Amino acid sequence: AMIKAILIFNNHGKPRLTKFYVHYAEDLQQQIIRETFQLVSKRDDNVCNFLEGGTLIGGQDYRLIYRHYATLYFVFCVDSSESELGILDLIQVFVETLDKSFENVCELDLIFHVDKVHSILNELVMGGMVLETNMSEILSRFEEQQKLEKSEAGFSTAPARAVSAVKDMNLPQKIKDMKMPDMPHFSSLYQ
Repeated sequence: AMIKAILIFNNHGKPRLTKFYVHYAEDLQQQIIRETFQLVSKRDDNVCNFLEGGTLIGGQDYRLIYRHYATLYFVFCVDSSESELGILDLIQVFVETLDKSFENVCELDLIFHVDKVHSILNELVMGGMVLETNMSEILSRFEEQQKLEKSEAGFSTAPARAVSAVKDMNLPQKIKDMKMPDMPHFSSLYQ
């Protein structure tokens, strides 16, 4: 069983993430994205979530399995031996993992954090094969990866740290909280 492509596009057919596990020329990829969007988007939201692949991606030997969340379609194109329900679960895991990583994922996250989205996807699927379906497993690996990248880029994150330290210096409050040392010769004046 094999995943041929994973495509995420919005309700207007704008691709937000495309990952092909089979080589296609760039212009053919664009046509596949358009054809897939046309097939998926004209379906009613209450019909089943899989259908035959478009002609460009291999017709009846392939299934398009998708879920539609708010403004985004998540579409997995798989060969017909792949389990439809298994893939629907996988999409669900992918979306929930994104949701946890971005605290309520939205379309903008996919635009501004492409690398992050791809590295989460790489924990689920590699070379068209499903690697991992357990969300907490995926999240912990992803977080490990993030930590690693942060430590390698240590010096480049320093400016950001400096900024947050300055933000943290809530000076007026800090000054108010400073206790003046007790000065006995003052207090004795009032006894």
